[in-house]
Amino acid sequence: MGVTKEQVKSSLTSKLNPAHLEVIDTSGGCGASFAIEIVSEQFEGKRLLERHRLVNSSLEEEMKEIHALSIKKALTPEQWKQQQESQVSKPAP
Repeated sequence: MGVTKEQVKSSLTSKLNPAHLEVIDTSGGCGASFAIEIVSEQFEGKRLLERHRLVNSSLEEEMKEIHALSIKKALTPEQWKQQQESQVSKPAP
């Protein structure tokens, strides 16, 4: 039995206390591949590589069974806010 989306969410929530978290099972249900979008205050002052390492270490146990983890976004709350505002201000094509 692979890792569930809920297990990934639970671990990230308890360790990184995200303001926004989206976990997508990209494995077709077997729990071997996930895509993550996460916003956390713990990313403040950290480079992208350090943020990814934080996410990976938060999923240390789960990573033993996960074959692919794609971190689509690892943003601070301020970066997330700016991104949301810029998406809202762009007119639809």
